[in-house]
Amino acid sequence: MKIAITSQGNNTESTLDSRFGRCSFFAIYDTETLATEFIENPHKESNEGAGPASAQFVITKGVQKIMSGEFGGKAKSVLEALNIQMIEVKDSEQTIGDILKTLHTL
Repeated sequence: MKIAITSQGNNTESTLDSRFGRCSFFAIYDTETLATEFIENPHKESNEGAGPASAQFVITKGVQKIMSGEFGGKAKSVLEALNIQMIEVKDSEQTIGDILKTLHTL
């Protein structure tokens, strides 16, 4: 399974980005290979519709779960319609590495 985590940077020392649609990067973690790929969010500077566009973008990467600080209403609608699980992470100070460590123990 692939899990997307919103990130402020492009490495595991980066902190969680609390915004979904306008996050800087998506860390795509593959639970089977344990590999993590950082992909810049092409919709972070969009004038409008960043949430739904970002949702469609990560779905093309084969993501089945998304972790972020929050999800906007329009993004939630798209993700719910496609049965993508959304996990809200309240501690925005966590690094991507910290989050990945918790995923390894599940």
